[in-house]
Amino acid sequence: MLVMAGVPIVLDFTVHQGSFTLEIHQRFEAKAVALFGPSGAGKTTVLDSIAGLRRPTVGVIKVGGRVLFNSADNLDLQPHTRGIGYVPQDVALFPHMSVRKNIFYGTDRGASMSSDTVLRLLEISPLVDRSVAGLSGGERQRVAIARALMSGPELLLLDEPLAAVEQSLRERILPYIERVRDELRTPLIYVSHSPDEVRRIADRVITLEEGRVVDSSTDHCRPTEERSTADRHGVL
Repeated sequence: MLVMAGVPIVLDFTVHQGSFTLEIHQRFEAKAVALFGPSGAGKTTVLDSIAGLRRPTVGVIKVGGRVLFNSADNLDLQPHTRGIGYVPQDVALFPHMSVRKNIFYGTDRGASMSSDTVLRLLEISPLVDRSVAGLSGGERQRVAIARALMSGPELLLLDEPLAAVEQSLRERILPYIERVRDELRTPLIYVSHSPDEVRRIADRVITLEEGRVVDSSTDHCRPTEERSTADRHGVL
């Protein structure tokens, strides 16, 4: 993976959601961060909080020197003003619109990302006049990523983007995500259950269990469970 300077990020907040509590206190500088852990650990809650879709109970969220949330100052920026691109698990493309209309939906004329650059990078120029209904799973994922990039986000959030994609197709999509990271130099926070994806994408791994951070490491970008197994067998 190409080594580049990361963006400073502060995730120092608590979310109470019914009987579930998420607590994260992380300050780091990374180009691509993976949130790793079992279902229900709080990974999507972290992304929703960064994007402004869920309000933390208390704390601070800061990306690249810009404060997005600070409970002490009663500061809570609206989602559309945060400079965050978000690709949720369900992709959420509009089926009644063409690919082109999906990509440019909600993008104002002052968008800082070149559409030609995004279309070229993700190799979706031939798709722009097609119906979303006729796209393959991999094509839908690339269109969703393109839409999230069009506003020139300071940070791109990807919530298990390959979870619903067959293994053979994952190997074809991962290079596009790597190109976003390396060529566009867009910082990523990437949620995944897959150690292989984490190893390829991330330069830092934050492992969550039951709403708590159990590990935060740059140790060859290996998730906690993988490193623990290796350690037990004396493998470095």
